[in-house]
Amino acid sequence: MAEQKKGYFHVIREKYCKGCGICIAFCPKQLLVLKNGKVFPERPEICIGCRMCEYRCPDYAIEVKPIEEKEHQDQDVGIDLTLPPEAHHG
Repeated sequence: MAEQKKGYFHVIREKYCKGCGICIAFCPKQLLVLKNGKVFPERPEICIGCRMCEYRCPDYAIEVKPIEEKEHQDQDVGIDLTLPPEAHHG
């Protein structure tokens, strides 16, 4: 039986992204680009989930999550994606 490849999606907080390009520089797969001065995952299907973009972003503007969480994200009414991620720890 073939193992299914794990997928990832990106949560971009455009409000916090200043378009510095640090996440783009550290992405080993070069899947991120700038569009209208904000980061955008142009080819999210090739993401390996290393989270270097998330770790290196000085403004906490990007998060990388497994696709399995995307299904549950719609049900998580208590999470406000306009807030920085550290605001959710309580």
